[in-house]
Amino acid sequence: MLKGIDPILSPELLATLRAMGHGDEIAIVDGNYPALEHGRRLIRLDGHGIVAVINAILTLLPIDDFVPEAIFRSTVGTDAERLDPIHQQLIACCARHEPERRVVPLVGQDFYGRVKAAHAVVQTGEPALYANMILRKGVIYPVA
Repeated sequence: MLKGIDPILSPELLATLRAMGHGDEIAIVDGNYPALEHGRRLIRLDGHGIVAVINAILTLLPIDDFVPEAIFRSTVGTDAERLDPIHQQLIACCARHEPERRVVPLVGQDFYGRVKAAHAVVQTGEPALYANMILRKGVIYPVA
């Protein structure tokens, strides 16, 4: 345990977040996602819901502001506009940390392809279906 760091953030996840560079992406997925098949590096956080995990990660991870889109969510089938309750919760969580950033829906294979290219995949114990996100790491600006 460390002061000021959410205990959901395991040592392995903290090391991964720190090791990521600008533009690297991390996927956070639900308990049904084929994470072992899609992840180059897999971190398991069984027993934790995705909203709590995203909230904890966003307390530390800067989001990329060099690109117009840096936060992504999976969709329910091919319906990019459909928002299940879990999507609404994820969007609200992201808005608390990154109010200027839009959460972009990615349909099916577009989402899967991006996960496969991600620096790491974090598999949560989230039971809700289609509860998956990708975050693109930004930079910490020097203090002048």
